[in-house]
Amino acid sequence: MIVVVYLMLGAAAGLMAGLFGVGGGLIIVPALIVSFTFQDLSPDVLTQLAIGTSLATIILTSLSSIKTHHSKGAIDWPLVKKLTVGIVVGAIVGSIFADYLPGETLQMIIGIYALTVAVQMGFDLKPKAQHDLPKGAGLTAAGGVIGAISALFGIGGGSLTVPYLSWCRVEMRNAVATSSACGLPIAVAGVCSYIVTGWNNPDLPEYSLGYIYLPAFFGIIITSTVFAKQGAKLAHALPSHVLKRYFALLLLVVGSKFIFF
Repeated sequence: MIVVVYLMLGAAAGLMAGLFGVGGGLIIVPALIVSFTFQDLSPDVLTQLAIGTSLATIILTSLSSIKTHHSKGAIDWPLVKKLTVGIVVGAIVGSIFADYLPGETLQMIIGIYALTVAVQMGFDLKPKAQHDLPKGAGLTAAGGVIGAISALFGIGGGSLTVPYLSWCRVEMRNAVATSSACGLPIAVAGVCSYIVTGWNNPDLPEYSLGYIYLPAFFGIIITSTVFAKQGAKLAHALPSHVLKRYFALLLLVVGSKFIFF
């Protein structure tokens, strides 16, 4: 039954990711926290386990996304390279920080972030392009912030990278494509860190690789990729502004659950 739950979660996460145009991490992390709670996993590790497992699934979904965007020549690879140094360092720092936070505190932070994204999507708030891309240390610092927050929340960073690049006058098509490529180093660095920080933790359940819960990982990736394609097709048949409002409402419920209940 647990495997069936993870297959259904992967299907739901993939469908919503394709439908709403955001990474599945915003769906997977809260759903895994609820699932792990019902499985009576230790509250000392279940939140970190949900985040680490979510990042592991993002490795595969980002590879699929990168292939699509690269075939269209939309990824700015030199920019990805400049951001990656900061992203890797930031993701490691974010993962280590998450390991030291109590589960309840971490869930509240995730809830606040979900509410922030809900407001941004619900009111379609976008930063105006008014700044040029920084050079050298500036891009590294930006990558560090994006990597740290993404690893802390178990997301691919699209909700951070796309607005930042748009603010820096990167054309939206290239911003989205470049953001998808940046999701890979975020996920890889985050996963490696969550494996190390969770290694030999006595509270972890069986079949865990550090803070990666393998049954959930495999169950999610089996269905998420397939349903992401179906979600993307459905998205073209529905008004984008309506989709964003529905997703904002979902994030509002998720964020409120972690903060108030």
